[in-house]
Amino acid sequence: MAITERTVKNKRNSAGILTGRPGTVYDVNIKYTSEGRPKTYSKKGFPTKSEAQQHEATMKNKLANPSYVPPTAAQRRMTVRDYLEEWLERHGNANLRPSTRASYQSHIKNHILPYIGDVYLSQLTPGMLDDLYGELDRKGLSPSSVKYAHRILGVALEHARKYHYIESNPARDVITKFGKQGKTPDPYTVEEMRQLLARTTGNEWGLIVVLAGLYGLRLSEILGLRWSNVDFDNQTFSVVEQLPFALPAGTTYVTEMAPVKSSERVLPITNVTVQYFTRQLMYQIEQKRLLESSGETYYDNDLVIAKPNGCPERRDRVSANFSQFLRHQGLRHIRFHDLRHSAATNMHELTGDFYTVGQILGHSLKGIGIQLGISNNLESVTAQYVDVRLDRKTFVLNAYHQKLLDLNSVISIE
Repeated sequence: MAITERTVKNKRNSAGILTGRPGTVYDVNIKYTSEGRPKTYSKKGFPTKSEAQQHEATMKNKLANPSYVPPTAAQRRMTVRDYLEEWLERHGNANLRPSTRASYQSHIKNHILPYIGDVYLSQLTPGMLDDLYGELDRKGLSPSSVKYAHRILGVALEHARKYHYIESNPARDVITKFGKQGKTPDPYTVEEMRQLLARTTGNEWGLIVVLAGLYGLRLSEILGLRWSNVDFDNQTFSVVEQLPFALPAGTTYVTEMAPVKSSERVLPITNVTVQYFTRQLMYQIEQKRLLESSGETYYDNDLVIAKPNGCPERRDRVSANFSQFLRHQGLRHIRFHDLRHSAATNMHELTGDFYTVGQILGHSLKGIGIQLGISNNLESVTAQYVDVRLDRKTFVLNAYHQKLLDLNSVISIE
């Protein structure tokens, strides 16, 4: 008989939780032939006979398929904790950016493993995941954080299914209705960007805001920009590298930069922004002179944006300080990354040239279309843009940068 019953002293309920009470469980045992050899598949501990029968029917169909490989005994004993650690090592190192991998790892450690880490992977059910999401909601996590946990588990468990560790992905069958996520702040308008520039001119935020809010550079690209990639003669700068993720505290020298996330690009220094670059260079030269004349060390990393002693800035510090700066200045809250969104939106609204905007930001065509909400056939309009020349980028950037100086709101840089 393929299904047998037995009595246990501590029975699990339908959610896989031990009840502390005795009861009857049902085991599935199926004999089949693979590659001409007789084999046996078994899975034990179903709380009801109907669940065992349903699993038996499913597995008989799968085992009749010569290409199907059932999970091994070791895989069936693997816990969610064991699998997620293995998955992060295998999938994360090869396919995720360091920042994304770190985010996954933190979310798994803090919000997933404490609840289902000790459950056997093969016994994980949609009900358990629904219970997990309910616990996270009661714990006070935001809807976006709860949905993020579901997203991580959905990807990880789908890989487990493809590896034949499990027969189906339980994350597909959850019934949780995820609440609305917190609304991403709207990007700054041209007027709001003008107000921000007025408050950053002449201080440490000047060029940082220009690079993020007028060019759309990512924070890691800003902190990794070096003077060797700035060409004052031709009034261009090249975005070819970025600061490595999770730079250790106390780092004085950056020995090796990381490649940029997307495409490398050369961008024009416009007549509006050239003064910011010049001022920053003169400021750093004076910083170095004063430190060295006082007997202190200046750590010359050739970085355009650096600490007063030349050491690299930390991404988390800049991001946190930016939020404080906005609050102290009475400006509307946005995340630092939203300056990039502001640059994209304002350039597109002023020129309509989404393709060149994408090239300036280092986006793929699909990426810039998603960001700007353009869902029509993007490929059909790219024939005229085989290669975006520097003069086209200059036109789009000038349209935006000059607009910031309109309406009698010229920003003076002394």
